[in-house]
Order: sequence, then structure tokens, then C-alpha cells
Amino acid sequence: MKFLKYIFSFFSLVCILILIYITYLFSSLDTKDYIFKEYNPPLTTQIFDKNLKLIANIFEQHRFYAKYEEFPPRLIEALVAIEDTSFFEHNGVNIDAIFRALIKIIKSGGKTMEGASTLTQQFIKNTELTPERTISRKIREALLAYKMETILSKEEILERYLNFIFFGHGYYGVKTAAFGYFHKNLNELSLKEIAILVGLPKAPSSYDPTKHLDLSISRANNVIQRLYTLGWISKNEYEEALKEIPKVYDDTLSQNVAPYVVDEVIKQLNPSIKDLKTGGYKIILNIDLEVQEMAQKSLKWGYDEIVKRDKNANLDTLNGAMVVANHQNGEVLALVGGIDYEKSNYNRATQSMRQPGSSFKPFVYQVAINLGYSPMSEVADISRIFEGGAGNNEDWKPKNYSKDFSGLITLKKALSASRNLATINLALDIGLDVLYSKLTQMGFKNLPPNLSIVLGSFGISPLEYSKFYTMFGNYGKIKDLQIIKSIQDKNGNIIAEFDSKEEKISDEAQAFLVLDMMKNAVEKGTGRNARVEGIEIAGKTGTTNNSVDAWFCGITPEIEAIIWYGNDNNYPMKKTEGGARTAAPVFREFIIQYLEKFPNTTRKFSIPNNVKKGIYQKNIEYYTPKSPFPSQNTKFNESEIIF
Repeated sequence: MKFLKYIFSFFSLVCILILIYITYLFSSLDTKDYIFKEYNPPLTTQIFDKNLKLIANIFEQHRFYAKYEEFPPRLIEALVAIEDTSFFEHNGVNIDAIFRALIKIIKSGGKTMEGASTLTQQFIKNTELTPERTISRKIREALLAYKMETILSKEEILERYLNFIFFGHGYYGVKTAAFGYFHKNLNELSLKEIAILVGLPKAPSSYDPTKHLDLSISRANNVIQRLYTLGWISKNEYEEALKEIPKVYDDTLSQNVAPYVVDEVIKQLNPSIKDLKTGGYKIILNIDLEVQEMAQKSLKWGYDEIVKRDKNANLDTLNGAMVVANHQNGEVLALVGGIDYEKSNYNRATQSMRQPGSSFKPFVYQVAINLGYSPMSEVADISRIFEGGAGNNEDWKPKNYSKDFSGLITLKKALSASRNLATINLALDIGLDVLYSKLTQMGFKNLPPNLSIVLGSFGISPLEYSKFYTMFGNYGKIKDLQIIKSIQDKNGNIIAEFDSKEEKISDEAQAFLVLDMMKNAVEKGTGRNARVEGIEIAGKTGTTNNSVDAWFCGITPEIEAIIWYGNDNNYPMKKTEGGARTAAPVFREFIIQYLEKFPNTTRKFSIPNNVKKGIYQKNIEYYTPKSPFPSQNTKFNESEIIF
């Protein structure tokens, strides 16, 4: 009897010590409050175009959150049936299941390991604890599960579980998996699709239906069998579900269809939104995916044409960029930073600083027109030598691209034909200091303080350049360009909106005069390859020395497109490449597509009130009170003026 007393006393002591240990563990539990209260797992941020078409998902863990009310009842039944049948009866730990598991382990001599974790324990294990398999960890898991069940309802636990758990293929949470695998909302899922999803958490990689559809279907059939055995589905539902083979999609997680755009959006927002990839934001852009696709196709077409013409083109360095914007409201509709993102993610539309060449001339002419010059004013298109005029103490003898001279020529013809010498002489007539000051006031930076300024001898990105070109289509007002329209938080609240500011540089009438000169450049000048029948187009070509850069900057009554080609290493392209041959046709290809998609686009430029038409040297020309026809050459009277 004494021996039995000792045994009983020892057993009691062990039990007391175990209880003390468990009490200690329970009191010292170090839990994360967000698990029990406001659970905020990392969520996927989505980027949409202006028509709410998905551009990309950005994330650390690809997860869309679903409230409990979004879960179909059948989804809950299937999950509980296969993972934790008595979920709604236990308090976080299923004692009966633990004993059944122990008996099976003992009977098998330890060869069979039977799990007994509840859904609550599974959630705790995956969020709070390390994966080590020790008695201490199992006790903590059970205690935490019990504690969770005293704080949260069963529905709240299931909501956390189904949003947290990994479903394979990079999908976290059942809503993400439903979208990813089946392209469906939760309420659109069939019984078989639900069975596939709830069968995944046990072994996500093994049951991934994009890789192992047969294993996934087999696992799903086990779920359906379990539902039928429990009497939770009818025989007809059971048989129909077994026969179904759902269509499974194998999508990339990001679904990024405009990577250059996405990179720029992330670059712009990263400084201010620290949880950009985890906060579940909805970012609405001004980008139009249809216009973006047109721009991508057009830019690639132009690239292929260069390669056809030049068999020696360096395919590793030859590239291009294109920006399409609405010059009236400042929306960036398309941004293409290169020919092939997979080969190079360098964004030439935003990062590459290239010389604009002759495409910069319209700004010089705008300064002249604002000072009272007329498009009919004449300037000398003759050669001159400038001592130290190149800015490096060397003599500078600029030439026209055609290497000839035209003598006296109107500003309109000089711009249309892109005459270098006439433009330089115009700058001298204006005064270099005045010109430099006026261009700086427009907002241009890093301008050279010498005559090469008129030929665009400074670096600028296509996106930044596009901003300045809005001045012409917007009749004298430069619009700040915006890629992003608005940002919503995970609850759908708008937390930021991006409006385009504008700065007035010129009167409407004076800006129109330059716009009309650029229209003439497309109709009769260097931009002829950009012409499209049935719509008015203004624009300017640009080619730098040795064909290092080729530009076309085109404007319609509604949009503008800035197009650039060159080598990333600044090596020259073939001598015959230039703005007129290389870039202008790309604008034409783009506008043809644009008009097919948007046939109701405005086709003609509006004419401001202060702009008048008159006969000058037998031609109908525009003038304004500030820029009248040159008096000494006036060949019309008031009766000939056409309003």
C-alpha cells in the first residue's frame, strides 16, 4: 500500500507540475494582438487603367481579402468537412481527435503519424509559432488556440484562416486562389472548384492544379466524398461534382501588361506610401490600355523598319520610347519605355536624357512670335562662322541638313523645312540672352548658354519633353502630365487624387500661330511622313548630329505623341535615319489605329478669337493683332481679309 501511495503521490506531483507549467505558459503567452483583434495581413495592391482594366498586381504576398459574408456556405462546409468536422463544437482543441490520433500512433508502433490539429490550431501554427515539432510547441499551440476561441467567434477565426492560408501557385487566401485558378469570384465557384480549393492547404505544391491536375482532382474528389458521407450534399450533387473537370488558368501573379508604366508608378509612389506593396491599395491611372497597346505596336513597327533598312543595326543597343498624352487635361494615356521589357527594363521614356535636336525649334519660334514676330516675318537662311560659338572655344559653322541655303525665308517656311541656319539667325535677331531667359522661364533646365540652344543641344526625357509640348495643343498653357489619377485604400476610400496644374506661357492666339506653322511642317515640310488623311496634324521632326537621336513630336486636336529612337550607348544610327524617316511614320501608324478605335475624335484644331486670316503674297495666312503681317510686304487690304 505504501508503494501505491508513493506512486499516487508521484503521479499527483507530476500532474501538479504539468498544470503549473501549463499555467505558466498560458500566462506568459506572447501573442500578436493583430491576430486576435484587427488582423491585417499583407494585401495585394492593384493598378488599373482609366477604364478600370487591370494593369498589374504588386505585392509581397499575393492576397485579396474577403469578409466572412463573401464565403459561400458550401465553401465553409467543404473546409470543415475535410479539415475539422467538429469545428463549431470544440473550444479550439479537439480532445477526442487527440486521443484517436494517439491510439492510432500507438497501434502502429509510431509508424503512422495521425494529425489532430483543429483549424484554429492550424491557423495559430502558421501565424504565431515556429515549425518545430516539440511538446512545448504543441502545448503553446493548444493554449493559443483556446485563447483565440475565447476572444474571437468561429466566423472570425474562419475569416482569418481562409484569408491567411497558402493555396499554392503564389496565392494567399481563398479569394486570391479563386481569381487565380478559375477567374471567378467566390460566389461563382462550382462545388468541384470549391473542393479543389479547400483541398490545397494540406499540400499546396503537390495539389497545385496548374501543375498536378490529376492529383488535385483526386484530392477534390476526397472532399466531395466526405461531404456526401456526412450527408451534407445530395447524391445528385455528389455524382455531378465527381464528373466535373474545371478549367484551370495558369496566370502570372503580377499579370503586368505595361511593365514600364508600373515601374514608373512604383517609383513615383514609393517615397510617400511605405506599404505600397502590402496595403491593398487600388491605384487608378490615366493610362488607357488600348492606347498603350497601340503605342507599343507602333513603336515596335518602327523599330523593325529600322532593322530592315540597316542590317548592321546593333540590336542590343538600338531602342525607342513613346509617350502619348492628352494635352488639354494632362493625362498620360500611354508610356512605352522600350521595345522589349524582358530584354531591358531601363525606362527610356522617363530615365533617358536625349538631345531633342530640331524638334526643339518650335519653342524658339514661340519666343519670337510672343515678341511680335509674324509667321510671315523673314529671316536670313545663310551660313555664318561663329568664333567660339560651339561653347568650347572652337569656331562653329552650322549647316542645314540639306547643306544648301535659301536666302530670305519666312519663319513659317523656316520651321516647316527645319532650316538650321535661319533659326540660328532668328536667335541672333532676338538676342541670345533674351532667348535663353524666355526658354528658361518656360521651365527648361540645363540649357546651354550658347547658340547651340536653338538646335536642342541638351538632354531631356521623352516624358518631360511631352509636358512642354502640351503648350502648343493647349494653346499657350503647359500642362503637368499625370500618369496616376487617384488612389483608394483597402476600404475603397479615396486617399489621393492627382490633378494637372498648368502654367500660361503664351496667349492663345500667339500659340496658335506656331501650331499652324507646325501643321504646315506636316502638310508640306519635314513631317510629311506623319500625315493621315481626314485629320489635322501638327508636328516637328528632330535629328541630332550623325543621327544619334531621331524624334517626331506630333499633335492632333485631342492628343500628342512624342516618339524617339536611338542607341542606348549614344552611338549613331545609320546616316539615313532621322526624325522624318524614322519617327514620323510611327506617328502615322499610331494615329491610324487611334482613329479606328476612336472615330469620333476631334479632327480639326479650333481657332482662337483673336486669330484672323488674310491674303499674304497670294496665300491665305494667319495673323494676330500682336503679330500682324510685315507692313512693308503687305499685299492685301481690309476687304480681302477672311474671317
